[in-house]
Amino acid sequence: MNAPHAPINAVPHLSRRGESLGTENAFVVLAQVNALARAGKDIVSFCIGQPDFPTPQNIQDAAIAAIRGGKHGYTPSAGIDELRAAAARDIGARRGIDVRPEDVVVGAGAKPFIAYTIASVTDYGVGDEVIYPVPGFPIYESQIVANGAVPVPIFLRESRDFAFDPAELEAKITPKTRLLILNSPQNPTGGILSSADLDAIAGILEQHPQIWVYADEIYSRLVYEGRFESLAARESMMARTIVCDGASKTWAMTGWRVGFAANRALAPALTRWITNTDSCASQISQWAALAAVEGPQDSVDEMHARFRERRDLIVRLLNQVPGVTCKSPGGAFYAWPNVTQACRRVGAADSEAFRKRLLDEAGVAVLADIHFGRRVPGDGQHVRFSYAASPQAIENGIDRLDAFVRRHTA
Repeated sequence: MNAPHAPINAVPHLSRRGESLGTENAFVVLAQVNALARAGKDIVSFCIGQPDFPTPQNIQDAAIAAIRGGKHGYTPSAGIDELRAAAARDIGARRGIDVRPEDVVVGAGAKPFIAYTIASVTDYGVGDEVIYPVPGFPIYESQIVANGAVPVPIFLRESRDFAFDPAELEAKITPKTRLLILNSPQNPTGGILSSADLDAIAGILEQHPQIWVYADEIYSRLVYEGRFESLAARESMMARTIVCDGASKTWAMTGWRVGFAANRALAPALTRWITNTDSCASQISQWAALAAVEGPQDSVDEMHARFRERRDLIVRLLNQVPGVTCKSPGGAFYAWPNVTQACRRVGAADSEAFRKRLLDEAGVAVLADIHFGRRVPGDGQHVRFSYAASPQAIENGIDRLDAFVRRHTA
C-alpha cells in the first residue's frame, strides 16, 4: 500500500540545532519599537546596546581611502597583517600580557567568536558543560545549546554588585566542564569582576586544567572607576583564556563588524571557522579598524566621559522613581534597576509585564530580565536601560517612567 502523499507545499522539518537556536531580544524589541514609531507613536528607546555617537572622522576617512585604493577583495581569513599586529599591541598593552600578531584573529564582529569558541572546545551531544553568566548576553546560552553542549548558569547577584561568588563557581565545576564564559564589564548589568574575584577564579581554575575561558571584554574601555583587569593577566590563565574584544563599542563601529580574538593555541581553529563561514571580515572595515586602533584616541576619551555623565544621570533619576532602586554600574553603558516594588505598585505580574505596559502606556522601551536568561533566585525583578542615549532622552524617558508608576500607584 502506498504511503499518503505529503501536501504539495509541505516544508521539511528543521534540525534540532536550527529549532533550538535562540535570539537576541534587543533586536526583537527594537523591531517592535520601529513598528510603533512608523505608526506615529512617540517612543523613547533604551533597548539597543550601541553608542549613539558617529564613527570618528579619521576612521571614516580610512574606509573611503581603502575603497578608493582598490582594497575590495578577500583578505586572509585571520585578517590583514597590519590589523592583527595593531590589535595584538593594543590587547597586550591594555592587559599587561604578551600577545603576538599570529595569536590574533579578526572576525566579522566579536559575536561570531562565541560560537567558534564553543564549537572548538566542546563536542556535540556528549555532555560537555559550559558555565556562563546569568543574567548575561543571550547568545551565550543560545550557542551552547545549538552546539550540543550543556548550559550551566552561574548567577550574578545584586548583593555582590552583579558579580558571582567564586565559591559558587567552584561548586558548579565537574569533570565535564570544558568552558567558562566571563564578561566584564558586563551586559546587561554593567557589573565588573574585581581584582580579588579574578584572583579567586584563577586559583579555582588552576585545579581544573581541562577548562578553557572565554573572556568577553568588548566593553574593556568603558570602565568608570579604577582600571580594567583581565583574567588573562594572571600568569596561569593566559594560555587557556580566549580574549575577545573589538571595534564596535570603543569606536562606535557596531555596523562595521570587526572583532578580535586572541589566543595562541586556539587561533588556528578560529581561523578555520572563519574560512568555513565568512571567508574573512570586510577588507574595507579592517582598514577602518586599523585607523581606529592606531589613530588618535580623543574620541574614545570623549565618549567615555559622556557615558560616565549619562550613567550618573540615569542612576540618580531612576533612584527617585517610586519602587525603583538602581546600583551604579562600574562599566559598559547599561543600568539594571530593581523594579520589584514598582511592579507591585502598578499591578504588573513581573518585569516582562511591566516592560510591555511601560512601552504601550508610557512609550518607553526597555528590556526585561528574562531577555537575559532565567531570573536570579531571590533577586527580584529587573529591567535593562541602555544609556547610550542623549541626556535629554534619558530625562524624558525616566520622567515618563516616574509618571507611569505614580499614575498607577494606589
